[in-house]
Amino acid sequence: METCENDHVTFKRTKNMSKVVNEVVSANAEYVANFGDKGSLPMPPARQFAILTCMDARLDPAKYAGLAEGDAHVIRNAGGRASDDAIRSLVISYKLLGTKEWFVVHHTDCGMETFTTDIMGELLSGSLKTSSVDESGWHDSNAGGGTTDGKYVNWLTISDNAKSVIEDVERIRNNSMVPSEIPIYGYIYDCKTGELVEIPEATDAGRVR
Repeated sequence: METCENDHVTFKRTKNMSKVVNEVVSANAEYVANFGDKGSLPMPPARQFAILTCMDARLDPAKYAGLAEGDAHVIRNAGGRASDDAIRSLVISYKLLGTKEWFVVHHTDCGMETFTTDIMGELLSGSLKTSSVDESGWHDSNAGGGTTDGKYVNWLTISDNAKSVIEDVERIRNNSMVPSEIPIYGYIYDCKTGELVEIPEATDAGRVR
């Protein structure tokens, strides 16, 4: 067992920790060593905006939107959808922490376009193991031990990317807790080029009223 210390925390690395955990802990130790004065950053985001985007590992909002620590709020979920919880975070973002502009950013080649709510329910009923996908669609191991609970969840899947951005901007815009003076912009991130492509109809739906 190895003990690591810094000014704020002591943690132990054991031999049975996974490779990923060891990599994360090591990377964090390097980050801490170069943390500088970031500990004095204020809680409200300095650039006063928020991004709702997908959890896809290929998307790095800090890079595609030019962010540094303390600049903006980034809210992520599967698909970057305007779920109740995403709207909860956005409302906290402006009401308590002062953001004044919001972006909804979906992306090309999104996994949420590859299945439906019915498919997800069936996969989970087959087993809780990770499913596989090929040119014919998703397949489960059907190893047993599944659950029907997934059939009662709206998985907020996507059939038309641009349409989903418009729908999410409209849902946020029409929420009674969202003030009319906050502009909401709609974009699709191109995974092949890194470009943010505006969806004009979404941005129009999110305009200040």
